Amino acid sequence: MKFGIVKERKNPPDRRVVFTPSELLEVTKLFPKASIKIESSDVRVFSDSEYTDKGFEVSDNLSDCDVLLGVKEIPVDALLPNKKYFFFSHTIKKQAYNRKLLQACIDKNIELYDHETVVEKDNTRLIGFGRYAGIVGAYNGIRAFGLKFDLFNLPKAETLPNQAALITQLKKPFLPAIKIVLTGRGKVAMGAKEMLDGMKIKEVSVDAYLQNTYTYPVYTIIDVNDYNTHKEGVAFDKSDFYTNPQNYVSNFERFAEVSDIFMAGHFYGNGAPVILSKEMLASPKCKLKVVTDISCDINGPIACTLRASTIAEPSYGYLPGEHKEVDMFHPSAIVVMAVDNLPCELPKDASEGFGVMFLKHVIPAFFNGDADGVLERAKITENGKLTTRFAYLQNYLDGKE
Repeated sequence: MKFGIVKERKNPPDRRVVFTPSELLEVTKLFPKASIKIESSDVRVFSDSEYTDKGFEVSDNLSDCDVLLGVKEIPVDALLPNKKYFFFSHTIKKQAYNRKLLQACIDKNIELYDHETVVEKDNTRLIGFGRYAGIVGAYNGIRAFGLKFDLFNLPKAETLPNQAALITQLKKPFLPAIKIVLTGRGKVAMGAKEMLDGMKIKEVSVDAYLQNTYTYPVYTIIDVNDYNTHKEGVAFDKSDFYTNPQNYVSNFERFAEVSDIFMAGHFYGNGAPVILSKEMLASPKCKLKVVTDISCDINGPIACTLRASTIAEPSYGYLPGEHKEVDMFHPSAIVVMAVDNLPCELPKDASEGFGVMFLKHVIPAFFNGDADGVLERAKITENGKLTTRFAYLQNYLDGKE
């Protein structure tokens, strides 16, 4: 079976890649029947020569490949018909801007596999860049705090080579006795936690965080049971929360009233309560100065996330009283960091980590008859139509929703 590593064509340029040169050597070692071809790219974090030095063919033509591996969406005119493709299609949530992309996969008889749909039987995701989003998001949040209050000016994450370099930078400034609240328990939140721990910021319990005053910076990490409560006052039940989210309401204001920085690393499910509302933000008791929305759900659970920001301009200001965007240095502004492609700022580390996961969870399925059903679960289109698992996308595909 022949695999092709595609050139990333989306703008702004994405320097990540599914496999590094060294990881591809491991692929061919473990699976001798796998052959690999690299599409020439002038933006990839690993140069063409780094692949040729490892013995891999670099070409402008991948038409002889069976399976094509990319990171971001592939432009419709670059899709080769009758191929298997892996990339983040951003279609499974019925994103209107990619309807034509999904239709093109149908029209061109492409088997589309989305990195997001590579899951266990219980739908737990197996691969992704979440950890690196958390790593860069945490760095950007601390950087934004320093800029807002003219305390320190850290270099942009994209100018640094790896996570270790980010942590080295974060250790330099002296942080005042701030409090940081981090939501989530998944890969995104754990990536952010790595950075806070790397800075030697002390982690404290939720109760201690809410009740105590400190002379040094601290953080706490909270889950859904910490910032949601049942409308009728009954005891919180996590399974009921996920089944009947409409019966719950956020009580995150108790954190907003004592926190300087909020790092949002949670997964937000449809129908779940708003976490940080306009009313909480506008309250005179709200103490928040920086909101780092790593999850970046626009018009979602964090009311101050009015739009996604960019790597070039990662932060903007939010004026709580008027619910509008202002300059981040406006004296009444809360700084919002909501970059939606954070792992792009750490392309080498992110690529290396992603390749490890892809080799472990996906590549074997091509050579063992998909024994664990990984490919079958991940497949969105086949034989010119949606698969049964993704039939719910038909109305979206037809432009009816």
